[in-house]
Order: sequence, then structure tokens, then C-alpha cells
Amino acid sequence: MPSLTETVCALGECARLVATDRYSNWPAQVRDLPKAGGLDDADIELIVSLQPDLVILAHATRTTLRLRELGIATLAVETIDFADVARSVTRLGAALGIPGKAQALNRQIDASLQAVVSTARFRLGGRSPSVYYEVDRGPYAAGPHSFIGEMLMRLGTRNIVTPDLGPYPKLNPEYVVRRNPDVIFISAPDALDLGNRPGWDHVRAIREHRLCVFDRDISDTIVRPGPRVAEGLRAIADCLARVSP
Repeated sequence: MPSLTETVCALGECARLVATDRYSNWPAQVRDLPKAGGLDDADIELIVSLQPDLVILAHATRTTLRLRELGIATLAVETIDFADVARSVTRLGAALGIPGKAQALNRQIDASLQAVVSTARFRLGGRSPSVYYEVDRGPYAAGPHSFIGEMLMRLGTRNIVTPDLGPYPKLNPEYVVRRNPDVIFISAPDALDLGNRPGWDHVRAIREHRLCVFDRDISDTIVRPGPRVAEGLRAIADCLARVSP
């Protein structure tokens, strides 16, 4: 997981990485490392050939079992909600033998988040827009109990997705039309034909051009529950300050 790679590096231990998943691209020094696939298609042969002391991964039962059968130690670290960021830092710090660095990193992340939220609330001046965050053109949305949903909540927004739908539900497109959000967050590629979706030209955010469109580099800081979370939150906050009604 890119968020796990980023956390290892934020702890000052990038040099201990011998491979990453295919999507890890930050910081720059990890880009040239061998890429061992993803959760569903891990390159077991490559991993074994590198003889790692430990494989850090999100919960992936088949991959974990296979690696353990081959005598390779694993550490499963789940990052679903906001609290998981601090827990992940703590667990990785313990696994790498640097608990003090983990504590310091958590303090740094928390202070940065508090600063972003304080500034954002002031800039919004009491505005509480209804929002829709599309994580994939399914459309899959970020619900209020997802990592991204919690970021939005910290800024005082109202998520159009109800908690009962889960953290990242696939929505009927008509759901978004009916809920009529004030602001839509979406990736740059998926924003191109947003107004051409049936009925979406009537959605307030589209009609009034209240869109927060993020390129890949910015989107990575938002969707990855890792040490750059304050950067992602700041990107959301900056756009909200510009486009919120």
C-alpha cells in the first residue's frame, strides 16, 4: 500500500525498503525500487527472491498465508478510518524498532491537522456546504465513516452519503441528483464528462461550477491514509474556501 510505504519513509527508514507495491511513488527514492504487484496479485516469487525480514501489507489473507507458508514474516496494517493513521504509525514504529520516532511523527501529523482545520474553519466563516466526494466513476463515493469522509467532516461539511451505506458505497447515479450537493470533489479525468451524465446537469454543484478537481499528485495526498494527510486536508480546505456557496 502506498500509505504504508510513505509512513516507513516519513519515519526516516526509506533505506530499509527493498520493494514496494506498484502504486508507491512518494517520496522520489522509492520509484526505482522493484514493484511487487498489489494486494490481489502480489508477485510472491519476487518477494521471496528479495529475502525481506518483514513484509508490511494491508489485510490480504491469501498473500499473507502464502508468505507465511514460505517462512516470511508479515505485518498486516489496516488503514480505513482517521484514527488508523496514528495506529499505523505506532505499529510500524514498533516493528522497525523506532517507537520514539513514531511518537514524534504522530505529534507532527496531529499538529499539522489542527492547524489546517483551524485555518479552514475561519476561511469558511460558518459555511457548511453539502458535499459529494467521488473516489471512482462507478460512481463510488466516500461515505461519512470513511477516511476521506472524516476529513470532510472535520472541515464542517455535510456529506450527502448517509452512514448506513458504508464507507465507500457504489451509488445509483440518481442518488447524487436527488441529494443535489453544493460541492463535488472528483479526479481530473473523471471530471471531463461530469455534466453529460444523465440528469447531472441539474445538480447544483455542476450548474454553478462548484467543483474541486484534483490532479493525480494532489489526489494521492487525499486518498492515502498516511503521513501526508494534512496536505490532503489542506487541498480540500483550499478548494472549499474558493467554491463553497
